[in-house]
Amino acid sequence: MDSLEFNKIVGGLLGTVFVVFSISLLSDSIFASSAPEKPGFAIEAAEAEASAGGEAAPAAKPIAELLASADAKAGESVFKKCQACHSGEKGGPNKVGPDLWDIVDRPVAEHGGFSYSAGMKDFSKGGETLWTYDNLDHFLTSPKGFVKGTAMGFAGIKKDDERANLIAYLRTLSDSPKPLPEAGAAPAAPAEGEAPKEGAAPEAPAEGGAAQPAPAQ
Repeated sequence: MDSLEFNKIVGGLLGTVFVVFSISLLSDSIFASSAPEKPGFAIEAAEAEASAGGEAAPAAKPIAELLASADAKAGESVFKKCQACHSGEKGGPNKVGPDLWDIVDRPVAEHGGFSYSAGMKDFSKGGETLWTYDNLDHFLTSPKGFVKGTAMGFAGIKKDDERANLIAYLRTLSDSPKPLPEAGAAPAAPAEGEAPKEGAAPEAPAEGGAAQPAPAQ
């Protein structure tokens, strides 16, 4: 190949590059768009309101009111979900969770032969805390929300009537069932470190609740 042909090839390549570059510059100038000085509208995520009227959702009914119309027989069906982790008979064995016989007003974390989690032991305050109707209600609504550090893996019972039915059935698991709380009485204050219940349903107690708890620690 002589120098003349080589120069022609190089010139052709340079010419092609020049044409492509020129077309690119021309396209940019024709189709370029600038951002507006002020956007037409801004999209902002509005915070969810507590209720349609913008007011805070009312708190759940006190357990005393719920128990006044609760059905223990229906609660027995709910308890079937708990039996994988809890027994309910007198002198029954501890499973993943402790036996729930005579659970109402039983001291927290004090059932013999069961190894409780550190969170449950802390919550028990050395045996001074009892599984009252209120505490059962709060715990069955949200075990981990009510007892920090509990090994209870159950998510909670969100329906008031279902939770009340279960507690009414748990009450029958005793030789001497505890008196029902008086409807209209002020509910007991939540235990220290517990958030007040706001419509959510507690979970089955790892000490005395129904559900499918994680192995106690």
